Amino acid sequence: MGLLFDSFWRAAAYCLRPRVMLLSVVPLLLMALLALVLQHFYWDAAVQGMASWLDDSTLLASMLSWLASWGLANVMDWLAPLMVVLLASPVLVVVSLLAVAFLMTPALVNMVAVRRFPSLERKQGGALLASISWSLASTVMALLALLFSVPLWLVPPLVLVLPPLIWGWLTYRVMAFDALTEHASKDERREVLRRHRVTLLGMGVLTGYLGAAPSIVWASGVVFAAAFVVLLPLAIWIYTLVFAFSSLWFAHFCLQALAQLRAANSAVGTAAPVRASNGAAVPGAPGQAQPPPSPHQLD
Repeated sequence: MGLLFDSFWRAAAYCLRPRVMLLSVVPLLLMALLALVLQHFYWDAAVQGMASWLDDSTLLASMLSWLASWGLANVMDWLAPLMVVLLASPVLVVVSLLAVAFLMTPALVNMVAVRRFPSLERKQGGALLASISWSLASTVMALLALLFSVPLWLVPPLVLVLPPLIWGWLTYRVMAFDALTEHASKDERREVLRRHRVTLLGMGVLTGYLGAAPSIVWASGVVFAAAFVVLLPLAIWIYTLVFAFSSLWFAHFCLQALAQLRAANSAVGTAAPVRASNGAAVPGAPGQAQPPPSPHQLD
């Protein structure tokens, strides 16, 4: 538990560093850049296509005629652009978050390693392709588990337990692997995950609940449509900051666990007797009991 709380407060403190705060703002800047590019090249065509689609809708035509009778004949002038914005926003958000997630985790793990574990050997136990394959396989298994557990969601207590548990499992699988992929060998990574499986799963579940915080802001944006322009960037920033905290928490925990594992293995190796090529113990080796001196040696 000491390692768990130590890594928690360290991750929280690292979130206040200027570099981490800057990384948390990158999705907003990237989303704004993508929006400007798309607006420059595709805005007019998208608005015209949306207006044509809305005009062809019989249900919407009757609604527009009803609004026109109330003096709102120019509804289409702002409805088509609004629909384009609402459809494009989720795409921009997902692309921005995926790009930052791909770049943020290695940067944060490297920052923790340089500041806290500069002497920790990097054994390169996982390549980029292995990390991507691991993440994809874990995601598929989590989605299948969610799919097969849907009938159990009808039981009131389980709907509050199963989805966070599955997403927590996915979070710990992906983030723990990414935290250890550069420093640990394959055997060391498996040993760290085996020893701390329950703790890492609890960390994944907790960060999964923290990741639900932006949904409150999203819901507020739906209720208070006038503040949608402000609440959307706020939700993205909170989500990115939670993601940064999760990456830092797993990085501190896993690298410290790896350092402790190597220290324990080194201590065991130092205490073990040294063997000669024929299997006999070498006298005088560390950890080998010394025979009593002979009378000739005493002389």
